[in-house]
Amino acid sequence: MKILVINNDLMERTIIQQVLQTNKHEIIPAGNSDTAMHLLQQGDIRFVIVDRATTDIDEKEFIKRVRDAQPPYYIYILLIALKVSDTDVTTPHVGADDYLHKPIVPLELKSRVHIGTRILGLGDNLVQAKDTLEHTAMFDPLTNLLNQKAFLSLSRGELERARRTQAPLSLIALDIDNFKEIKEKHGNEIGNDVLVLISQAIREKSRPYDGVGHYEDAMFLIPLPGVIGQDAEKIAARILKGILNTSITLLDGTAVEIKISVGVVASVRITVNMEIDTLIEKAKELISTIKRNG
Repeated sequence: MKILVINNDLMERTIIQQVLQTNKHEIIPAGNSDTAMHLLQQGDIRFVIVDRATTDIDEKEFIKRVRDAQPPYYIYILLIALKVSDTDVTTPHVGADDYLHKPIVPLELKSRVHIGTRILGLGDNLVQAKDTLEHTAMFDPLTNLLNQKAFLSLSRGELERARRTQAPLSLIALDIDNFKEIKEKHGNEIGNDVLVLISQAIREKSRPYDGVGHYEDAMFLIPLPGVIGQDAEKIAARILKGILNTSITLLDGTAVEIKISVGVVASVRITVNMEIDTLIEKAKELISTIKRNG
């Protein structure tokens, strides 16, 4: 880890350097607050060791400057001081994360740095876990498309935007007609493979900003804000062609036949009473009609 060391005492700096290098940290030296802020603004420094006695830094002002800069990651600050009073231990926004009394004891410094790096690591793990949970809450883990809840949230937003701007809104519905038969004949694992491959084909042939949703067991929905008529039909045809060009073959060479129904419903103007659920129901009815007509 890169550690910024703000200290002008040669003996103390040597001790700090020996402790950090022994633990394979990279030392970035700085002699004053302006140099320190410049180095922090360059990025990639997560840990700061600052000496209150040998530099121009008033730690509360310096720490406030660091926090006010709002870096994209947390910067851990260890303050070295002759003594620490009750007024030093203040809010996280202006106070240090940890304190080390002088004279510097190598073992104590090593322990403080170890604790600080562990706290940073735990924080990074929490951020990653939060991102994973947010992704899981929005995306279907099998197809990596928007799940039903996330799709409804996104498409309701698109409908409201279309209502405000008096723009049209179309909805592509795509359903695997024989999905139940595929699972009964080849098993759930092959059924999942079919969903994954079709999802990939839809994603590849749809526009990058389209909110593709895996809405139900074998149904996919794609809202098209500002698109209607032949333009919407062309997008649907392009997606269908991409799916039909996707071959799914079992290990023994047997091809899995896939039957697809695709339809487009649209509203030229979103009225006050129009809801996305209405368009979705019309899309499902359209798919049912297509299936009945073969």
